[in-house]
Amino acid sequence: MPALENSQGPIRRRDTSSEQAKTRDLSYPPLPEALVVAVYDNHTHLEIADGEDPLDYREQLDRASSVGVRGVVQVGGDLETSRWSAEMAAKEPRMLAAVAIHPNEAPRYEEAGTLDAAIAEIDELAGRPRVRAVGETGLDFFRTGEDGRAAQYRSFEAHIAIAKKHDIAMQIHDRDAHSEVIATLRRVGAPERTVFHCFSGDADMARLCADNGWYLSFAGTVTFKNAANLREALEVIPRSQILVETDAPFLTPAPYRGRPNAPYLIPHTLRFMADHLGTDVSMLAAQISSNTELVYGSWDAEPVTHEQGSPYDEAVDSSELA
Repeated sequence: MPALENSQGPIRRRDTSSEQAKTRDLSYPPLPEALVVAVYDNHTHLEIADGEDPLDYREQLDRASSVGVRGVVQVGGDLETSRWSAEMAAKEPRMLAAVAIHPNEAPRYEEAGTLDAAIAEIDELAGRPRVRAVGETGLDFFRTGEDGRAAQYRSFEAHIAIAKKHDIAMQIHDRDAHSEVIATLRRVGAPERTVFHCFSGDADMARLCADNGWYLSFAGTVTFKNAANLREALEVIPRSQILVETDAPFLTPAPYRGRPNAPYLIPHTLRFMADHLGTDVSMLAAQISSNTELVYGSWDAEPVTHEQGSPYDEAVDSSELA
């Protein structure tokens, strides 16, 4: 696939090589009705291009602002995307950054003999002012086999230590590894502000997370017809521990499932959640906005720079990380 041309735009392309991907509607959904009370998208990947006409990250954020999405946490998954996330957050007041080696990337770095060096660089990036989370990190037993699990565990525990060292939040990627993630957090001790990104557990797991003070972040998956477990979890987690995200460009909420996702589509997920809980949309938005600032701090706490140019003048192709 050709490189992207916009030096400030995405540096990765979403993989569209699968047969299922080839049948996707690649047009971006229309703008939803704006929220009265603004919220944040606490997990998005604006470094990954998708759709017929990929959006520059500034256009993504402009669209989000127009519908009541106040800001985003831009999340890295390897060294390149973590560097990009930290750099863009330093320039963009509507963006904070999270940096990490994704659990599916950890075995690749280990095999190359560079995992320790990569973790050391994540540690350095985590110390930058507008980097407010370590993530996404965790365990993924869906895409990585048993031969890569030792590297995943080692990376996960190192990321936990980095989050504690810098006193910032941690965003967990947990796929087919619920009990193992929880056991690791209990064994080594979770950071004070721990978020299960794109929560995929059930009501029992939600109760356990609630008891430990961990936050659950709900993505567009909560709107899917086959996701009763997520709606049951939403019902039992205290509202003081709820966050909302897109995981864009993936996991687009109903009624646009399968099309490119973006932070401006948060209102669909939020309204669905409020309707399911039988509460006012603005009340839920106010609660989630407050929760998000408790986890990551204020988007206005540090000034942004206005440097021109970027080391990422040429985009590269990539398969999806989320």
